[in-house]
Amino acid sequence: MIRIAIDGPSGAGKSTIAKKAAEKLHVDYIDTGAMYRAVGLKMRRENIQPEDEKALKDMLGRTEINFIDGKIYLDGRDVEKEIRTPEISAAASECAQVGAVREKLVAVQRKIGHEKSVIMDGRDIGTNVFKDAQFKFYLTAEPEERARRRYKELQERGEHVSYEEILKDVKDRDYRDTHRKLNPLKKADDAMEIDSTNMNIEEVVDEICTSILERCNHAQ
Repeated sequence: MIRIAIDGPSGAGKSTIAKKAAEKLHVDYIDTGAMYRAVGLKMRRENIQPEDEKALKDMLGRTEINFIDGKIYLDGRDVEKEIRTPEISAAASECAQVGAVREKLVAVQRKIGHEKSVIMDGRDIGTNVFKDAQFKFYLTAEPEERARRRYKELQERGEHVSYEEILKDVKDRDYRDTHRKLNPLKKADDAMEIDSTNMNIEEVVDEICTSILERCNHAQ
């Protein structure tokens, strides 16, 4: 079994790239960021504040998160579209700073990763969830480029948002992710950094897959 970790800031294209790399490498893709978004969505629905530890732990105890055909299910319901909004993005960043949330979701991630070959993307996969991952990558891009990609994606979905609003959300989340006390976003010492600012999706996927295959062949 192999474990591939892809970390990086919001909007760097980790999920899209990890999905395509998983297909090429014939491993399962696990979107860990979607897990935090799902918890953030449920917190918003039930009006639970991150500092309300008792209510939060009660909610987590009756929360089920699954992946079916690449889509995330919260308590048996497909929430793939609902979790992809700036509001839920902010909620995910908030709940990712809560110990009880991270403890539950990291346990789920580790269980999956020890049952089969996987590629996971997130903020602390290579630095915390799978420190022993055989392959680690840190995918990044300039904030303006990440905001532009996100703005285009939301526009194509018919959502009316401003580029300035998206850029502010990207920068705010970067700050929260890199300054949180629990496993902040940072590049693992043994991770390969890829700046995708001037790269398209296929170029990044090819670079990741080529690196993995070359190292696998060299190890044989």
